[in-house]
Amino acid sequence: SSSDVNTDLFRENTEQEKQPMTGGGDRTEDALSAGREAVVGGEKNGSVKVKIPEEAEDVKFTGLNKEELLRVAGTPGWVRTRWALLVVFWLGWLGMLVGAVLIILQAPRCRDLPPTNWWNDGPLYQIGNIHAFTDAQNLKGLQQKMESLSQLKVKGLVVGPIHVAPPDEAMRLRFEEISPEAGNLEQFKGLIQAAHRKGISVVLDLTPNYQGSNGPWFSNISVTNVAERLKSALVFWLNEGVDGVQLSGVERVSSVVPSLWSDIRAIVQNGTDSGPNERVLIGITERSVAEDVSSLLTSTGVDLLISRVLRSGDMGSMEHARVVQLLYSSHDQTKLAWSLGGRAEGHLASLVGPALVKMHQLLLLTLPGTPVFNYGDEIGLMDESTKFPKMLWDSEEELNGTLQEERSERLSCRSFFRSMSELRGKERSLLFGDFVLLYNSSSSLAYLRVWDQSERYLAAFNWAEEAVVLELSHAMLPRQAAVVLSTNSSILPADSRVDLTNLRLGPGQAALLRFPYTG
Repeated sequence: SSSDVNTDLFRENTEQEKQPMTGGGDRTEDALSAGREAVVGGEKNGSVKVKIPEEAEDVKFTGLNKEELLRVAGTPGWVRTRWALLVVFWLGWLGMLVGAVLIILQAPRCRDLPPTNWWNDGPLYQIGNIHAFTDAQNLKGLQQKMESLSQLKVKGLVVGPIHVAPPDEAMRLRFEEISPEAGNLEQFKGLIQAAHRKGISVVLDLTPNYQGSNGPWFSNISVTNVAERLKSALVFWLNEGVDGVQLSGVERVSSVVPSLWSDIRAIVQNGTDSGPNERVLIGITERSVAEDVSSLLTSTGVDLLISRVLRSGDMGSMEHARVVQLLYSSHDQTKLAWSLGGRAEGHLASLVGPALVKMHQLLLLTLPGTPVFNYGDEIGLMDESTKFPKMLWDSEEELNGTLQEERSERLSCRSFFRSMSELRGKERSLLFGDFVLLYNSSSSLAYLRVWDQSERYLAAFNWAEEAVVLELSHAMLPRQAAVVLSTNSSILPADSRVDLTNLRLGPGQAALLRFPYTG
């Protein structure tokens, strides 16, 4: 019957659903995993679709919650771990602290910088004759040369004397009046302002009888009167802005009228401990014996004393060394001044010879104390028929032959001076370093300038007419040093390294060497 037929068909279809949809079991599994759709049976009842289960979603780790963390953190193992890490941290921190303290304690202590004043920081430049120094022949012309002077790295100008002082006539002396030949008060004020803008101080020479022949203080009868008048003049000029005063013949006034001399000192030096407004009192003496100069420096109480200790006859290097050591051991080097020329003596080139100008520039700029130069010493200016020769200002104009060679030599000399002056003003060993004598003979000299852990400088000189070899040895010396400056670059070129146990200097040669502190 029809119902039997339908029943048979249902059973048949049911059995077919239980069978694989394709020919084999393995292929069936592949079809299922690939998500294929199978069609079965299908005569009158159509097809049956089989759904493949979707893959399980990725499981995400969300970490431990607060309660779980607290339970884990409280376990004995984690407690011990935390304490161990804490102990290691603090032990490391304490170890670093102890190490830092030990480094500080074992490191060499830096020396305290000595107290100095502006006149200890570089060379002083004396202009004793305004007419000779500038083409304008007055103080205005000097003001116009301030840029050139600033390039020389000088720290102070010593100007004059420029006051009215007829020769040997004490009654006509006018300390507070500028000689019309030199300029006027307004020009002098302009000079001070221009110098201060360049960081240069101005010292005024107030030597009373600077044009006379009866001595700088006239006769003994006049000393008291002149010294008394000088006191009011000092107040006047200091109020006008000068940074100090220079006086010749200080031994005379200090011994004849000691009370007035004390007043003079007090007026000038008042406030020298009050910071940036220090005022210097410079004395000049004709004495040349080191012992006399040392005694006078003590008795007069001047800040600097310019003497002739480096010009006493034909003194060799052995006498140079003895003089320097005596004064250096007896006084603070901030009180020492070194000069080889001046208003009365003339210029450096005329005193030592043109060939040795650079050597003596190096000497003055490396000795412990303040170097003092006469105008033109930086270019090797020679005295002619006067101690006040015309200053030579080189221009860019073309020159031929001998004139060109002379200008080249002047420019070379000026460049050497400028380099040494700049070095002197910034290197602590040269500014206020200790003086250590290394070598001394009749014609050769070598010494060290040393300050704490700063670079050390060695100055070596040969005054002989033949070459010498210095065999230098000292506990502070290394085997080699670098050449900074040399008066003969063909023998010792700059930046070359030399053996200090076999240091060769040519005739009339000097050199400045440098080496680092090594502990």
